[in-house]
Amino acid sequence: MENESVLTNYDLENDNTLDNTIRPETIEEYVGQTEVKENIKVFVEAAKIRDEALDHVLLYGPPGLGKTTLAFIIAHELGTSIKTASGPSIEKSGDLAAILSSLEPGDVLFIDEIHRMPRYIEEILYPAMEDFSLDIIVGSEGNSRNIKIDLPPFTLVGATTRAGDLSSPLRDRFGIISKLQYYTVEELKNIIKRTARVLAVEISEEASLELAKRSRGTPRIANRLFKRVRDFALVKGNGVIDLTITNEALNRLKVDNMGLDSTDHELLLAIINKFNGGPVGIEAISSSIGEEVTTIEDVYEPYLLQTGLLKRTSRGRIVTDKAYEVLGISKS
Repeated sequence: MENESVLTNYDLENDNTLDNTIRPETIEEYVGQTEVKENIKVFVEAAKIRDEALDHVLLYGPPGLGKTTLAFIIAHELGTSIKTASGPSIEKSGDLAAILSSLEPGDVLFIDEIHRMPRYIEEILYPAMEDFSLDIIVGSEGNSRNIKIDLPPFTLVGATTRAGDLSSPLRDRFGIISKLQYYTVEELKNIIKRTARVLAVEISEEASLELAKRSRGTPRIANRLFKRVRDFALVKGNGVIDLTITNEALNRLKVDNMGLDSTDHELLLAIINKFNGGPVGIEAISSSIGEEVTTIEDVYEPYLLQTGLLKRTSRGRIVTDKAYEVLGISKS
C-alpha cells in the first residue's frame, strides 16, 4: 500500500470542498457538546502553558456528531499541523511507521475508526503513545533485527463509534476520553443557520427549526438535509428556504417528522411484521432488510434506541409501543 493512501493532510480529506467550507475551525465556532468543548479548551490551554504535547484524546459516539471536526479544532487551537489516517487502512507496520516518522513536534495524528485497527498494529502504537518511540522489526525471518526510532512528542486523537471494541491496553493509553452526545433541536437550528450564513443562503426561522427537528440529533444529517432542501429551493422556488419548500423537500426525501427515513421504517416494520415485534437477533434483522449488521448497529440503532422506538434486550431487539404509534399501527 502506498503511503499516500493511508496518510492525508487537511486539504486532502475525503470530505468534499463544501463540507470543508462549513466546518468550524475554532472552539468558539463549534456549536454544541458544551461540556466536552469546555474541557478540551482547558486541557489545550494547560498543554500550551506547560509547552508540552496535549495528552492523547479519544472521542467516541454515534456517527456525524463532530468527532473529526473536533480533532481539527484541537490541532488549530494547539497551533500545530494535523495528519489523518483511518484504522482499517493501516495494514502493515510500515504504514504506521511512515505515518509516525512524518510527524513534527506537537503535531496531531487523527485516526478515524480506530477500533478497526488491527491488534498487531495496536501493539506497535503502545510505545509510540507512551514513550514517543517506535520499535519495529525489519528483515526476513532468520535475518531480522529490531530498530528503535525516537519520535517527537505528538498527540493522538482517536475517533470511534464503538468504544467497547477498543482493547483495554489501547483505551488506557488515552489521557482524555470524551463521549459526544446527540444535539438538541436548538443546537441543530443554530448549526443550520450558521451553514446558511457561510453559504450565503437565505433561510427562514421556521424552516431552520423544521430541519433541526428532522435531523436525528446529528449535525452531519442536518447539513446534508440543508443542502438537499437548498436544491429544491433553487429549482422549485426562488432560492429562499422557507417552511413550505422545506416540508415539500423533506417529504420527497421520505424523512418524517421525527427524522426517520425509509430504512428506519423498513427496519421497524420488519421486526413488527416478520418477527411479531421481537425479540429478534440483529443478524435476522440484517438479512430481512438487506443492510449490514454494522450499519444497523452504528447508523440506525442508536437513534431508534435514543428516541425510545426500539429496545435492546439479552434476547434481541424489541419494537416499543411508541414505535407502533409513530408508524400508525395497532398493536394486536
